[in-house]
Amino acid sequence: MPVYFDHEKLNVYQEAILFVSWADEFVQPIPKNVAAKDQLDRAATSVALNIAEANGKFSIRDRCRFLANAYGSAVECSACLDVFVAKKLAGLEDTRPGKERLRNIVSMLVGLINSLSSRVSEEGTEYTVEGDLE
Repeated sequence: MPVYFDHEKLNVYQEAILFVSWADEFVQPIPKNVAAKDQLDRAATSVALNIAEANGKFSIRDRCRFLANAYGSAVECSACLDVFVAKKLAGLEDTRPGKERLRNIVSMLVGLINSLSSRVSEEGTEYTVEGDLE
């Protein structure tokens, strides 16, 4: 796909889009009345949308908030896959590719959040307050 926006350059966004595609194929044989089917679709979509929205924000606090939302949706996707296994609608081997992709997505999101929220400091700097007595 051609790149039109900065978020499209992010590896985590590209992985999220690949997960959306994988999840869509994965749920095809699952009956429509299974709630986790629709939930997986919404949560997978939410991962990609929140990453894009985070990248469009100017404040670090807003970026971290949307990346945290993407993280939550990724974990929700993992839980949906567990529900399919618990309901015997899929086997562990069937869900493994999705779980591995989600693990990569979560790892990248945590890295982004940590890099944005880490504090910058300068060693050896001093400051004085007006009226300091020394």
